[in-house]
Amino acid sequence: MSAQKPTIVLVHGAFADSSSWNGVIEKLQSHGYPVVAASNPLRGLAGDSEYVGQLVASVDGPVVLAGHSYGGSVISNAAGSLDNVKALVYVAAFLPDEGESAVTLSGKFPGSTLGEALRPVPVTLPDGSQVTDLYIEKSKFHQQFAADVPEEITAVMAATQRPVTDVALAEGASAPAWTDIPSWVLVATEDRNIPAQAQIFMAERAKATMVSVTASHAVGVSRPGDVARLIDEAAQATG
Repeated sequence: MSAQKPTIVLVHGAFADSSSWNGVIEKLQSHGYPVVAASNPLRGLAGDSEYVGQLVASVDGPVVLAGHSYGGSVISNAAGSLDNVKALVYVAAFLPDEGESAVTLSGKFPGSTLGEALRPVPVTLPDGSQVTDLYIEKSKFHQQFAADVPEEITAVMAATQRPVTDVALAEGASAPAWTDIPSWVLVATEDRNIPAQAQIFMAERAKATMVSVTASHAVGVSRPGDVARLIDEAAQATG
């Protein structure tokens, strides 16, 4: 482990919350890393990125910024204007290029079954505008999101999932930070949200260091050691 520890900032994606990183956090903290798990608003890509960016800017010293799923889009957007971000880690995540959205990338290759598992809930925002909150149906959550996690755990995950708006998933990204910041990608080969082929395509396009793990989309829950090891590798490279 590196002597000078950067702060690890973790950004969860859709249908999850910060507790989805708990296993990863325990392993990173046991090796002396300061860790912050951001609460991603999941309301819109530009706004979510600005929120996370302000949090990262408040951290003293170097940062390794890691994102899961839609959180990958957020860190790609946020990191471009942050001088303290030294590495990006994408965990079963989106690495959008400018103008690309999570919707377009997840449909670029066959294999995602997310659409048929979603439950839409219309909501009215304080300004009177309407959006649709998207949840994964509780009866489908285990198979869709976390098939390699025990069902008693996924039952809790399904109950505590945070919805993402349809607007956030369809919003195009800004110029990506992965063009300038060294990046690492963990591909979850059994992912039913973001097909592994899409994850590999994005990793290769970004010229990222890539590892593959036999895991579901919830790889941070089922394989926290693998995720922590990749984050540690990225952190050590910043030294």
